[in-house]
Amino acid sequence: MSDVNRVKLSTPAVQPVRLAYGETGLIIEVDPECTTVVTPVHRAGAPDVAVTLRGALQHPVAGPPLRDVVRTGQQIAVSMCDVTRPQPREAMIRALLAELEGISSRDDFTVLVATGTHRVNTDAELRAMLGDELVDTIRIINHDARDPSMLTWCGKLGNGVPVWLNRHWVEADVRITTGFVEPHFFAGFSGGPKLVAPGLAGLETVLTLHDATRIGSDRATWAVCEGNPVHDDVRAIATGTGVDFAFDVLLNAEQQVVSAFGGEILAMHAAARDEARAISMRPVDQLFDVVVTSNSGYPLDQNLYQAVKGMSAAATIVKPGGLIICAAECRDGFPDYGSFREVLSSADTPQALLDSISAREHTVPDQWEVQVLARVQTLARVGVHSDYLDDAALRSANLFAVLDISAAIAAELAAVGPDARVCVLPEGPQTIPYVTSDVLA
Repeated sequence: MSDVNRVKLSTPAVQPVRLAYGETGLIIEVDPECTTVVTPVHRAGAPDVAVTLRGALQHPVAGPPLRDVVRTGQQIAVSMCDVTRPQPREAMIRALLAELEGISSRDDFTVLVATGTHRVNTDAELRAMLGDELVDTIRIINHDARDPSMLTWCGKLGNGVPVWLNRHWVEADVRITTGFVEPHFFAGFSGGPKLVAPGLAGLETVLTLHDATRIGSDRATWAVCEGNPVHDDVRAIATGTGVDFAFDVLLNAEQQVVSAFGGEILAMHAAARDEARAISMRPVDQLFDVVVTSNSGYPLDQNLYQAVKGMSAAATIVKPGGLIICAAECRDGFPDYGSFREVLSSADTPQALLDSISAREHTVPDQWEVQVLARVQTLARVGVHSDYLDDAALRSANLFAVLDISAAIAAELAAVGPDARVCVLPEGPQTIPYVTSDVLA
C-alpha cells in the first residue's frame, strides 16, 4: 500500500482533503464551491507530556492529590482502554508509577484492560500499547465480560442495572481509572466512569446498559450526559462501587496529549468534557446532501463495528434521504468475533431491524451499534470505503461499497442538482457537527 491512498476526481476546480484512514490517510478531492470541511479546533500537543500528566496527578480538579490517596502496601488496580482506543497508555501508566515512587512498587499494581465486551488483547498488542518493559514488569489482565470466574456481584445500581464487575478491580485497595475524553455517540462522552462500566463489567451488566430502551432515547447521543439514560447508569455504577482517583487526557488529531485531568471522578470528567466539547463540537448552518466522514483512522477504524461512530457523527447533519460515505479501513472486518455481523444481517431492511430489536425481551451482544447504525440507515443511504470489506459483504448489512469517494460525490451532486452541498468530516467522530438552530443540552 502506498504511503497515502489517493482517490482522483477529474474536475477543473478541486480541493484535496485528507481523511483519517488506517495508519496512512486517504486523500479525496472535492469542489470547494459546494463543500464545507469541518475539523476540530486545533490544539498543539503538550510540550512536555510527562510534566502535563504528573501535573494532573499533583493538582487534581477536585479531591486530594494522588500521593495522598495511596498508602504503602496497598494493592492498586488501574483500568485502561483496550486496543480499539488511541489512549497514550504507556505515558499515563508511567506517570502513575513515577508519582507513587516511594509509596508503591510495581508489584502493587494490576493493570486491567477495560475491554467491555470486545475480544481480549494479544501479547503483541499489549506490547505495542505499553512497551516491552512495562508488559514484562507489571501484572496485566485482560478483562473478559463472559468469564464468570473474573466477575463479582455488586448489587443493582442506577435504574435497576444488575452490576457484575471485574473482581480484581473490586478487591483492590485503590482503584484508578485512566482514559481519554471525546464525544461518544450514545453515552455522551468517553472516559471517566466508562472505564468501570462497561469497561470492566460483566456481559449482563453491559447488555442492560446498552438495551434498546436506553439507546433508543433521544438523550442517548453525542455530548449529552445529564439525563442520558446510558450515562446516568454508567455514572451510578462508578460512584456506587467506588473510584479512588480518575485520570483522563484530551488528544488532538495527531493523537498527541493536549491536556490532562485528575481527581474525583465526576468533577474530573465534567471538567474534561467541557474542554472536549469546546474542541470537538462545531456548528454548521445547514443540513447537507452528502456527508463524507471517517472513523478517525487507526486504531478507531479497524472494524465496521467501531466505524458506526463516524456514521453517527455524519447523521447529525445529513439531509433526510441524503448520502453518507464513511472511509474506514476495517482491517479486522466486521469483525468476525462477537455477534455484530450476525445481528446486523438479521433483517432485510434497517427499519425491520429496528423493529426486531425493539420487540426483543432481552438485549443481545453487539446490538447497540447495530441499533445506532440502523437508525442512521433509516435517515440516509450509507456507503463505505474500505480496503478489506467488499460490496457483497457490505450489502448483507444494507450498506454498499464506495470504491472512489470523489467520483461518488460528483455523481451524487449531479443527481441532486446545482444547489447540492457537501460536508466533509476528515477526523470523523473527533468532530461532532451540529446545526446552529439545534439546542444542545
